[in-house]
Amino acid sequence: MTRFQPKLAFVSASSKQAREARRALEKLYPSVPLKEADIIVALGGDGFLLHLLKSNMSLQIPVYGMNLGTVGFLMNPYHVKSLYERLEKALSVKLHPLKMTVLTQQGKYETALALNEVSLLRQTHQAAKIKIVIDQVVRLPELVCDGVLLSTPAGSTAYNLSAHGPILPLNSELLALTPICPFRPRRWRGALLPFISRVQFKILEAEKRSVSAVADSIEVRNVTEVEIYLEKNIASTLLFDSGHALDERILREQFSV
Repeated sequence: MTRFQPKLAFVSASSKQAREARRALEKLYPSVPLKEADIIVALGGDGFLLHLLKSNMSLQIPVYGMNLGTVGFLMNPYHVKSLYERLEKALSVKLHPLKMTVLTQQGKYETALALNEVSLLRQTHQAAKIKIVIDQVVRLPELVCDGVLLSTPAGSTAYNLSAHGPILPLNSELLALTPICPFRPRRWRGALLPFISRVQFKILEAEKRSVSAVADSIEVRNVTEVEIYLEKNIASTLLFDSGHALDERILREQFSV
């Protein structure tokens, strides 16, 4: 038995399966309140994990997820045995969030963080018209589309991949700018941007062609401008089983058919 026995805080999604898993683990391993933990063990799916990471960024406590959701791309397999051994051998990865600042049609500014992506989506039957400005240079005067998104490497296998965007290795220091169902220009398939880029989206005909901005699961409706950049001063640490690390899964995803 390993001598590595960190203080653990167990948190679970609201599903019956996740709550039962939490009770089973707490019977086997001592638990402490969240703020006293060395490691947080999260039981649920990817959505629950992202919410947990964003709501507890200030604690700077590593998070080890166990999948009791659907996809579980950011999670480890759920097992009750040998948890200390798994944690001792776990590999860590730091995730930096995108910071989104939006200006609404009502003249209000709102901010949110996203670990996967920020997406702009049309709100009505009419296509959105969006100007794309990168580092204060207009790169696309008008994109006619259902939407557009900016993804981190960790999020590149999520909505970005479904929109036919590229999969990014974790150490690539790139962001993926990907259109969603573009109509004009027809042949534009997106761009790869350096980590340090500041991206601005300006909504054209905003009242007629209303657009919402979504940072992971946080939605702001009726936006007129959106600015996004990678917040390097904030980081969340995820733990993965050896051989099940996120960079390996991202690489493996590029060869799946």
